[in-house]
Amino acid sequence: MRAYARHPDPRVAAGNVISLLIASNQPFYPLYLFWLVSADITPAWFTFLSTPFFLVVPAVARWNCVAARALLPLAGIGNTVLSAWLFGTASGVEIFLVPCAVIALLLFRPHERLIGLALTAVAFGVFLVWHDAYGPPLAWYDAAKYYALARLNLISGCTLTAFVALIFSNLLAQAEQSSEPAGGPKAA
Repeated sequence: MRAYARHPDPRVAAGNVISLLIASNQPFYPLYLFWLVSADITPAWFTFLSTPFFLVVPAVARWNCVAARALLPLAGIGNTVLSAWLFGTASGVEIFLVPCAVIALLLFRPHERLIGLALTAVAFGVFLVWHDAYGPPLAWYDAAKYYALARLNLISGCTLTAFVALIFSNLLAQAEQSSEPAGGPKAA
């Protein structure tokens, strides 16, 4: 997996790692639902429709780095829309639009900023336009189960956002260590 995620461009490599982390965690989602929410996990199986998109990000990066970096937040947005339709907005699954937007903002360089801003606008636009438009969910839970599901999604979305922040914090730290101002080592 490390070899598959590896790329000479640190932003692309970061996107590859994030995409593979998401794909590797998707098989656990039905288990979390079963343990924490309900034995009715039928809708969770449909979330695997997005797994190939996450898995292919590193392969796309070998062909086109910008396309691969755009594919990651788009796959996340698509998965979030699908999950909101499957479970309903009471599930809190739309919280995953936040890490999608953060990923879009961090993956692109200043001269590519319009791409990141456009993808972020898509994430927020999906929430603003679709939030009340999904119709009845495929799964229907009582209030206590929806509370548990929303809590699971909130924790998962926040954890993913923190993981993304940690990856990019490490990239910044590496960049700071490798850059030495003219005239000698930089001051502490």
